[in-house]
Amino acid sequence: MNEHAPLLVIIGPTAVGKSETSLRAAAELNGEIINGDSMQVYQGMDVGTAKVSAEERNLIPHHLFDICTPQDNFSVADFQQEAKRAIADIHSRGKLPIIVGGTGLYVSAVIYDYQFSSSGEDETIRKRREQQAAEYGDLWLHGELQKVDPESAAQIHPHNRHRVIRALEVYERTGRPISERAMEAKTSPYDVRIIGLTMDREQLYARINARVDQMIEKGLLDEVQKLLEHGYRETKAMKGIGYKEMIPVIDKTVPLAEASEQLKRNTRRFAKRQLTWFRNKMDVEWFDLTGNREEKIGEIIARLK
Repeated sequence: MNEHAPLLVIIGPTAVGKSETSLRAAAELNGEIINGDSMQVYQGMDVGTAKVSAEERNLIPHHLFDICTPQDNFSVADFQQEAKRAIADIHSRGKLPIIVGGTGLYVSAVIYDYQFSSSGEDETIRKRREQQAAEYGDLWLHGELQKVDPESAAQIHPHNRHRVIRALEVYERTGRPISERAMEAKTSPYDVRIIGLTMDREQLYARINARVDQMIEKGLLDEVQKLLEHGYRETKAMKGIGYKEMIPVIDKTVPLAEASEQLKRNTRRFAKRQLTWFRNKMDVEWFDLTGNREEKIGEIIARLK
């Protein structure tokens, strides 16, 4: 018998139906939901991150949503610490913690208990790398990462300068690639069950496209405008998908229709990267939600019970 405390994890690509599934699971399994998405920790970033509504959050207790401002440099180590605290709190009340999200590194850090260096960040390395990026460009910098940590380079987009610099910084400081954390033994301090949601690619891409249209209808541009007015333009949070594409629209340098298509394309590519991560790094029990979603989600709950 496994003496470790139980933990349910629901992962999958963006727009596949994680929120819907997790709300049903929490209601029927006496659970509480922990956010496992790196963008949903930020206040004021609701539409672009597809956060569950306030009404849904009132039905089931939700944790790790809106816990910092877009100004904060919230890291995977910070997330791990907060998530462990939430898991312990939920267990103490005799309930089932359910981590739900699409950020593979964040979720893996919790369930496989990655060990992070206590030495923190090295500002000297970071500033030098930022200078190199400004001088030689993002593609050159990404090439430097490719040399020392090809696995991370494959996961990180060449224009995500913050993450490229962070990965190079970790390598320089520790002599070990940041990706090695993901290759550690898949043992967990929890009695963990990982449910992965998937779907026919064409159907998933259609859902992603429809979601982007919905976000724009729900006021994504207004949300981005407010964040810019608060002075968050250069923050790490604003480099996230859904925000970086809309800034040029507000600056009147790109038309909305073009930015919308770019956002759809970037989101589809992101979904593909998410699936690659989950398949390579985690011990997942997959369920296909193509077709009758209500029925399929019901089958998942029955299996979990």
